[in-house]
Amino acid sequence: MSVNTIQTIDQIATNPRIRNGRPFIIGTTLTVADVAIAKVFMMMEAEEIADYYRLTLPQVYSALAYYYEHKADIDLDIEQRRRLAEEMKEKRVGSRHPPLFG
Repeated sequence: MSVNTIQTIDQIATNPRIRNGRPFIIGTTLTVADVAIAKVFMMMEAEEIADYYRLTLPQVYSALAYYYEHKADIDLDIEQRRRLAEEMKEKRVGSRHPPLFG
């Protein structure tokens, strides 16, 4: 009788104290969402992502696999963060100077 041995690639972690609990690539400060954005929205290839972020291909593919396994949750997080950034931009949060026009 054959027994299967499950193999895993442990490249992704979560920790409530790191990146607000968002899944990240172990040994880096990059979240899975960072890699997903590069692939899906910026249309970068895995090799380009690896070069740009100084990752290994296994790290990139692990992040992408994790993203596609948890796509709905990560897409929701990306959208919420995009909306928050837009709101802050509209309110000029962090701006040290008054608007030139307006």
